[in-house]
Amino acid sequence: MTISGHLLLVGCGKMGGAMLRGWLQRGVRPGDVTVIEPNLAAVADLAAAGVRLLEDAAKLPPDLEPAVVLLAVKPQMTDATVPAYRRLVGANTVFLSIAAGRTIAYFERHLGAQAAIVRSMPNTPAAVGRGITVACPNRHVTAAERALCGELLAAVGEVAWVEDEGLLDAVTAVSGGGPAYVFLLIECLAEAAVAAGLPADLAMRLARVTVSGAGELARLSSEPAAVLRQNVTSPAGTTLEALKILMAPDGWQPLMTKAIAAATRRSRELAG
Repeated sequence: MTISGHLLLVGCGKMGGAMLRGWLQRGVRPGDVTVIEPNLAAVADLAAAGVRLLEDAAKLPPDLEPAVVLLAVKPQMTDATVPAYRRLVGANTVFLSIAAGRTIAYFERHLGAQAAIVRSMPNTPAAVGRGITVACPNRHVTAAERALCGELLAAVGEVAWVEDEGLLDAVTAVSGGGPAYVFLLIECLAEAAVAAGLPADLAMRLARVTVSGAGELARLSSEPAAVLRQNVTSPAGTTLEALKILMAPDGWQPLMTKAIAAATRRSRELAG
């Protein structure tokens, strides 16, 4: 990955740190990155690697003109954090946010109406390079800035773009919360296995490896999920008996539809 310009990472927690590791692994030079992180002790290893570390925005060089400012702070911290970066707004800088629930309008209020802003929604599998991020630009983002943000986000997984910011509420519900639903599936599968007579440790092992293996098979296969399901299901076999329950009118689909609707609604309520 070749980046023309400086990258400013604001917040180096789990998600910000995962993205930074992805950039460095893809060839971004450590000297081209500055990290703002109040807890410097937690990221001390980055200094040894050549990344500049600062505690707050006040210590940034006055002439710094970053190509990208990645806002990776928790949503509840944005009010206290974002206004300090308003002075960096310029024709050659794009702001890329991964703060859940914070809208483009929110950032325009704090940074100014002329700021180039990309709002994005990643998910936690980014920590292992298997995430997916959906991004939406405002009207000031150029084609080159969009491509640059896409390349940075791709360091931790797949990237998709939408032009309608309202779709990010459903994205938050599906892929943002999706890992939690999958982890719950593992819990439920293991609990059901114990109820069927398996030892608890074996039940959990079977559940974890089965779910992760099926996920990898789905990722690598060109077949639709329905076909993959059918491939496992023998006529009059054991899997079919289970699917009769899971695919019943009161089974998984209506429950999942209701759950995603609830999460989407809450995302809209929390948007600021």
